[in-house]
Amino acid sequence: MIESPLFYAVAAVAVLIVGISKGGFVGGFGMVAVPMMAMLIDPRQAAAIMLPILCVMDLFAVKIFWGQWDKQALISIVPGAIIGIAFGTTIFSLLNADMIRILVGALTVIFVLQYYLIDRRRKSAEGLDYNMVKGGICGALSGFASFIAHAGGGPLSMYLFPLKLDKTKLLATSVFFFIAVNYVKLIPYAWLGQLSADNLLTSLILLPLAPIGIKLGVWMHHKVSNDKFYAICYVALFLTGLKLIYDGVLGL
Repeated sequence: MIESPLFYAVAAVAVLIVGISKGGFVGGFGMVAVPMMAMLIDPRQAAAIMLPILCVMDLFAVKIFWGQWDKQALISIVPGAIIGIAFGTTIFSLLNADMIRILVGALTVIFVLQYYLIDRRRKSAEGLDYNMVKGGICGALSGFASFIAHAGGGPLSMYLFPLKLDKTKLLATSVFFFIAVNYVKLIPYAWLGQLSADNLLTSLILLPLAPIGIKLGVWMHHKVSNDKFYAICYVALFLTGLKLIYDGVLGL
């Protein structure tokens, strides 16, 4: 089991931010935990510790948004996600810790740049267009990124945002997508030995923060402007991504 007080301080903040995101405030920050924790431990271990916590969070979140998702959108993206998870499982043994640091860092930087260069500037009213090919590709990319670093939010938003769903339906669709993806990921994670007793014990220590983060997210969703929180999180994520790329390149 990890004994570093610094790790638990960083991990606690990360879990709370992820919970706040799952609760409907600043959606898309489910990926923040692995980059933050990977600055202190192997990113593969960070992903393994977070997966059970994410699975519990998903149960709380899906209860909040039950039945409000867009079924057609899910039909378009979930099959591709399964393919992405399978691909991630296949190449997992070929990647060492530094390679994954670079990959996680790159995904983090791309996520931030996508927001500032594409999502925030998107003004076209594209509306509903359930393109199965685009959905399959985005779903596969999201499934792979989610398997590696729980970072599937970026590719998923590439498909969901242009649909111009209302805020609640968008959040509900994202919640259902990730509960499906995360519970499927339990199978390859267990098969690859990622869900060891030490990792699960660390997850259990951090688990009480999951419902606290989600309740904070639900409260903040209705009470707090998310602009400043977004800005702080995106800057921190961008710098974290650059640091992981730097560390990974040095270690190769």
